[in-house]
Amino acid sequence: MKEIQAVFIDRDGTIGGTGHFIHPNDFQLFDGVAEAIEKLRQAGIKIFAFTNQHRISRNQATKEEFAQQFKDFGFDDWFICPHSDNDACLCKKPKPGMLLEAAQRYSLDLSKCVVIGDVGSTDMLAAHAVGAMKILVKTGWGNDSLLKYRDKWAETTPDYVADDFTKAVRWIMESD
Repeated sequence: MKEIQAVFIDRDGTIGGTGHFIHPNDFQLFDGVAEAIEKLRQAGIKIFAFTNQHRISRNQATKEEFAQQFKDFGFDDWFICPHSDNDACLCKKPKPGMLLEAAQRYSLDLSKCVVIGDVGSTDMLAAHAVGAMKILVKTGWGNDSLLKYRDKWAETTPDYVADDFTKAVRWIMESD
């Protein structure tokens, strides 16, 4: 396995749900995700959530509710953009602000990190901006990202396309 310092994981559509917002109290992981996260942990890889959650800005959920969820799922830390599309923040994907914040906080070399997500025009572009490895999963918006919306992120190509999160983790663990 290559030296991987951390894996950044999108939430909606990547590890559960449909790609649309689901409140943390109602969100369910896909089958096998908890075990795949544990495999990463056992390999000594840091596990970070990185997710756009503009519903926080609409008071439909709180950052604390997401934080508790990620803690319960076994994540080491979570980077959450709570801003709406109209806010001029630096963290909302496809901007790489959350990745850069994590790199500074944990002294990471982002070229030795992996981003797993289902949206090419946000997750993959954020990873591309910092030189991280990119894995697109076909769950959530993944198939549409590859087929209908490929033009919105044409400047980059995923390092791997996985059917789901568990297959993405398997590929990480087996790659060299």
